[in-house]
Amino acid sequence: MKKTYGYCRISTKSQSIERQIRNIIREYPDADIVEEVCTGTSLQRTNWIKLKNKLKKGDVVVFDSVSRMSRNSGEGIKEYFELMDKGIELIFLKEQYINTGTYKRAVERELEKTGNKIADLYINATNEVFRILAEEQIKIAFDQSEKEVMDLRQRTKEGIETARLNGKQIGGQVGKSFKTKKSVEAKEIILKHSKRFGGSLNNEECWKLAGISENSFYKYVKELELENK
Repeated sequence: MKKTYGYCRISTKSQSIERQIRNIIREYPDADIVEEVCTGTSLQRTNWIKLKNKLKKGDVVVFDSVSRMSRNSGEGIKEYFELMDKGIELIFLKEQYINTGTYKRAVERELEKTGNKIADLYINATNEVFRILAEEQIKIAFDQSEKEVMDLRQRTKEGIETARLNGKQIGGQVGKSFKTKKSVEAKEIILKHSKRFGGSLNNEECWKLAGISENSFYKYVKELELENK
C-alpha cells in the first residue's frame, strides 16, 4: 500500500514552517508530514535521508515548492531522477509542471512507428524532443531555486559593503549595536561558512571560526536575516 509524505523544510528556526504544512495538508490531508530545519543547498539532511531510506515503490512525496527539496541544481536534478526511477512519485505544489507524473506523461507520449524508415526517423526525433523539453523544464526549476540562494548571498554582501562605506549601522532593526570591524568580519565569515546561509559549518564551528561568542553569533545571524527579508 502506497504512502504519502509531505516534506517541509526551513533554513533557520526563526522562520515559520506552518505555511508549508497547511498547503500540503490542504491538498493531501492524509500525508505524513516530515519537518526539517536545515539549509537547502545540500541534500545531506538528517530527516530527508531518513525519509528516503523508507520510501518504497509507489510512495508519494509532496513539497510546497521545488526549493523545499533542493536549492542545489545539480544535486536536485540527480535526486529527482533517482527517486523517479525507483518508482517514487514527486509532487511540487507550486511547480506542477515538473511533477514526476507530468514528466512521465510527456516522455511516454511516443508516436507510433509506421514501418516507413524515413517517417520513423522523424517520429524518433519527435519523441526525443519530448524527453529533452521535459528534462529542460525540470532543470530550469532547480536552477531558479539555486539562483535565489545566490541572489540572497549577493544582496547580503552588498548590504554589508554599503554599510561599511557609509559608516551606517549594520542590522539597525536589532537593538542599538553599531558596526565594528570585528562584527563586519564575523558576519562575512557567517555568510560564507554557516549552514544557515548555504555553507558547511554548524553553529558552534562557525562562531569558533569567527572568534565570537555564541550570543554574538545568534545576534549576527538574526541581523543578517532581517536585512534580507
